[in-house]
Amino acid sequence: MVSSHRIFDGRRLLIFLSLLLSAGFFATTLGSYFVSKNAIRQAIIGRELPLAANNIYVEFQKDLVQPVLIASTMAHDTFLRDWALKGEKNIEEMNRYLQEIKLRYGAFSSFFISEHSSNYYTGDGLLKQVSPQEPRDAWYYRLRDLKEPYEINVDIDMANQDAMTIFINYQVFDFAGKLMGATGIGMTLDAMHLRIKDYQQRYQRTIYFVDAKGLVVLFGNEIGQASLDLHERPGMRDLIDNILLEKNGGYQYASQGVNYLLNVHYIPELDWYLFVEKDEAEALAGVRHALYINLGVCLIVTVFVVLLMNVSLSRYQRRLEEMASTDKLTGMLNRQAFTILMDKLLAEYVRQPRPVSMLLLDVDHFKLVNDEHGHATGDRVLCRVAEQIQQALRKSDIAVRWGGEEFLVVLDKCSLDEARQIAEKIRQRIAQYSLMEEDQNIAIPITVSLGVSQFSGDEPTEQTISRADAALYRAKQGGRNRVCLATPL
Repeated sequence: MVSSHRIFDGRRLLIFLSLLLSAGFFATTLGSYFVSKNAIRQAIIGRELPLAANNIYVEFQKDLVQPVLIASTMAHDTFLRDWALKGEKNIEEMNRYLQEIKLRYGAFSSFFISEHSSNYYTGDGLLKQVSPQEPRDAWYYRLRDLKEPYEINVDIDMANQDAMTIFINYQVFDFAGKLMGATGIGMTLDAMHLRIKDYQQRYQRTIYFVDAKGLVVLFGNEIGQASLDLHERPGMRDLIDNILLEKNGGYQYASQGVNYLLNVHYIPELDWYLFVEKDEAEALAGVRHALYINLGVCLIVTVFVVLLMNVSLSRYQRRLEEMASTDKLTGMLNRQAFTILMDKLLAEYVRQPRPVSMLLLDVDHFKLVNDEHGHATGDRVLCRVAEQIQQALRKSDIAVRWGGEEFLVVLDKCSLDEARQIAEKIRQRIAQYSLMEEDQNIAIPITVSLGVSQFSGDEPTEQTISRADAALYRAKQGGRNRVCLATPL
């Protein structure tokens, strides 16, 4: 029966189409991911990080505006200038003044250096006298020669156990415009450390400051990393000299398996470099999440499409098989299908030998039926015979319309004697039924003759069929409506 035998196997085609579809989906998704990844990376390097660095730089400058204003107020304070012009007689008055500046504005230190006496005053009293021969006093003599009225300088604070401090150093002039000395305040780096932590929380970036030698002088998370030399950091060591030379720009580097996107902004007031960097993995987390979602959607779509293809292909395949392998009139297999199925059966026979028999069946007096009742009636006879043959067979048996009024049946795992019994059963079933002529109400008797042979195992299938045909001929010669066995080899 046609339904019990697969002529063509569409699984390979289905697997190929599934792989092709999946490859197309995944290639498109991955391509979009890498394009988006590169676009986002370039956007971060070219726009986002520079914008964040500029904003941080502006805020950093604002944080320095108030100390500069305080130092400017001190430099123009009438009390300070009058006290110096009167000969610096009451040191306690200056101490109280500087101490009040510290308390009022929350400064880490405050000072005044007199050009006349070279005295260095702080809120705790007279610290020392500055001297051109003292390297630690070089900043004062540099300040005297500046055209600008002030400078921002990072130096150690001798009045506070040499703590690293950001100083606002301001020139002081008398009422006639003559230089009287320098005054100003100092801010501890710890205070700036807190500001940087605030920047990092708001901008979600890693922020730190580097001096002209490539040393990290101020870090947002770990102040202990202030001594870190970027020449020793993996990935950065090959870039740092070029960064310090270019002063501003965007960069990429890898350190300990992590890729970083970096923007550098030079701060001329401190001769420092503002480093703003971001972990690439964190920056691309959104697009990576989108990739996983897209891959999941592609997987679902692929499975759904494959299932639809499987259903459609199975139906289409069955239809093609019916068209290519089925006799249109009787619905039985045709000779083309027989060749394919017989090749499969013989391949199985080689692996596992067993008895295989064949029946060749011919409708008796079929030409007479066509001549007396017409070809339409003859077609109905063939359909009735085909129906009775298929009902008498097992699912594993192969029934073929061999040509005209001849039918061939292949019986797998069936000896010659068993085949004879099946042939006799078929003959009897067909002989029991008569075909009623629809218009004339005439019963047309139907009988068949059968030849039976058994496959020898080493002969061509054509020879087995030929022996069955010879037995069929004897059945015809013997009076028809009978079964004859072929002579065994």
